[in-house]
Amino acid sequence: MRNASGNGFDSSDSFAVSGAAEGAVRLHDIPPSITPSHGDDSHLLSRIASPADVKALAPDELAELCREIRATLLAYGHQHGGHIGSNLGMVEATVALHRVFDSPRDRIVFDVSHQSYVHKMLTGRAGAYMDPNRFGEVTGFTNPDESEHDQFVLGHTGTSISLACGLAKTRDMEGPGSGIGNVVAVIGDGSLSSGVAFEGLNNAAEQGGNLIIVFNDNEMSIAGDFGGMYGPLARLRASGGTAQPNLFNAFGLDYRYVEAGNDVSALVAAFEEVRDIDHPVVVHIHTLKGAGYDGEETHADRQTASASPVSFDSPTGVHPTDNVNHSEPWHSDHCNLSDHEPHEGQCEASHWQNPDAAIGKPDDPRKHYGKMAMAALEPRFAAEPGLVVISPATPGSNGITHEFRERAGAHYVDTGITESHAVAYAAGIARAGGTPVVATTASFFQRAYDQFFQEMSLNRSRVTVLDFLGGLSGSDNTHSGAYDVTMFSNIPGATMLVPTSARDYLADLAWATAPAGSADAPAGPVVIRVPGEAILTAERDATLLPVTGGQIADRPQSTSLPASASSASGGISAATVRGTVSVTAQHAGARHMLDWRVNQTGSQVAIIGLGNAYPLAEQTAAALSDDYGITATVIDPRQCTSLDSDVLESLRDGHQQVITLEDGQLEGGWGEKVTAYYANHHVSDGSCNPRVLNFGAAKEFTDRVSLGELNERYGLTVEQVTEAITRCF
Repeated sequence: MRNASGNGFDSSDSFAVSGAAEGAVRLHDIPPSITPSHGDDSHLLSRIASPADVKALAPDELAELCREIRATLLAYGHQHGGHIGSNLGMVEATVALHRVFDSPRDRIVFDVSHQSYVHKMLTGRAGAYMDPNRFGEVTGFTNPDESEHDQFVLGHTGTSISLACGLAKTRDMEGPGSGIGNVVAVIGDGSLSSGVAFEGLNNAAEQGGNLIIVFNDNEMSIAGDFGGMYGPLARLRASGGTAQPNLFNAFGLDYRYVEAGNDVSALVAAFEEVRDIDHPVVVHIHTLKGAGYDGEETHADRQTASASPVSFDSPTGVHPTDNVNHSEPWHSDHCNLSDHEPHEGQCEASHWQNPDAAIGKPDDPRKHYGKMAMAALEPRFAAEPGLVVISPATPGSNGITHEFRERAGAHYVDTGITESHAVAYAAGIARAGGTPVVATTASFFQRAYDQFFQEMSLNRSRVTVLDFLGGLSGSDNTHSGAYDVTMFSNIPGATMLVPTSARDYLADLAWATAPAGSADAPAGPVVIRVPGEAILTAERDATLLPVTGGQIADRPQSTSLPASASSASGGISAATVRGTVSVTAQHAGARHMLDWRVNQTGSQVAIIGLGNAYPLAEQTAAALSDDYGITATVIDPRQCTSLDSDVLESLRDGHQQVITLEDGQLEGGWGEKVTAYYANHHVSDGSCNPRVLNFGAAKEFTDRVSLGELNERYGLTVEQVTEAITRCF
């Protein structure tokens, strides 16, 4: 077991599971692809169709089942990718849960539910993890549409205790007729740092009744663990659960501690002890994230392996590790392995494993533009002590690398999985005169909606928000960023910029974080939507921007530019739209950051492409020119906070159609504002009221639908936009 410091293991104990057979089959003996349909029932996992099958196993078969599950997870990670580290740590606990409790009558709620892969295997879905042809059958999170054993669709953190309280409340109010037995909330892997988790604990203690909270303590969040509660938790681990203060006791909750969190027999005994309990209880289990992955293997080794490429002397598939010592303030895990090679122990790369097929591919947009932003901010740290980068627990996925964090020191803060706190914290930094930059994923920022309105915007706080993965993507239904424009662009006082190139992106970042008092500094918060796949692909292949070739004139960098040298085209020589006067000169101050850029002037049709949809605007214009002889006006609006009325007015004469393209929710989005502008500013000369066509996404949740398929579904292709335009003539 781990020694008293919590930073290693005693050599005398290798997490042995009682009843494990000497010389039992090891992980590397288990083929990575075994399905029940193959007719091979020699492996336990292939015979598990429901929790009843887990209950039917002999006690000494549980360890064997855990080994097979662990091997399946490792093979699945190499071939498909996913949240492998958290699931490896939860193998024994999940087997024990289904051994003891009676799902679905006993309700098990997995927090975030990215640690539910093993639960899915034990509830009739093992084939989706063993057969590569079936990998797409299940989502990465619990989903009631898949199984009655899944309670909720959950992809964000901290809510399991609150949800469990609700289930237990109804059970207690309705009595035996509710059909609900024990209610179990499984939380951990960083989720406990979420404020809503503490709200749930507070309610659970007051509510009373049967409620079992399994706290999976693997000493990690996604990267390190951050916050004052982790010191007391470490002391609880070191003391075998006896140290004070005990934060769970402080809430008035009963408490049990299980050190051997990867010992299935110990967990079965612990869960049997609390089954049918008549009051809320926390069962604190100490697990190892990434348990079972050697970490020494190389990619070359993997190419020659005939099966799951791991082998261990431990009968459990879990062996001692020393990669658990975090001493620096930024909690570096000293793990230099890539995302493709998760490491046993406290390693950030274990959280999400990319499949082997991704090895050697260039960075995705999040990492590419995230690294770019950090590289631009880092040289400023020495001269700007108040410049701080804040990440609510997801740094690596957004290009905030280990190396950057170590060099940044106090200029980087990981707040844990606490988006609401991160935004309010940033507002406090701004009020004190600092320059905060908050960076995370668009769908996670939804959790801070109130703080964006109150602490950030109502208070005119100079906060810069880097909004990653905004717009359409192939994400699952809990991580879609298709709603970010409708959210951010409608917050009073906030400015949302949507750059369409790396140069614009860095210029936007420089403007948003300009020192207070600078002539061009914004007066309030600025949200920058980090460019996505369409922009990065076009930057890597300029032929995808057939109008400009990616070459656009510089924006004005100073308000002292003469009026004749600047226009709403963003620094291009005064763009004269056919049949109209020149677009008016830019206003003074920071207004130039909000003026739209006209990249090509034409007639009949004006195409305005917002952010990631901008390359489609150029491609559509090229198709109109090649196939119909129409030279369309092409506009990059650069922001979605306000409309550039000068540009819109200039389009009245000579343009019968104005086309808006956006890769986000159309209803309540940006394009409808252009439609409303012309509807609300109707002029008597009917020929000067262009027809507006809006293209964007439907108001719906999508789940793992490819970006190409989504674009087809929403009419966001060159062929579909061109057909709609020409049909109207």
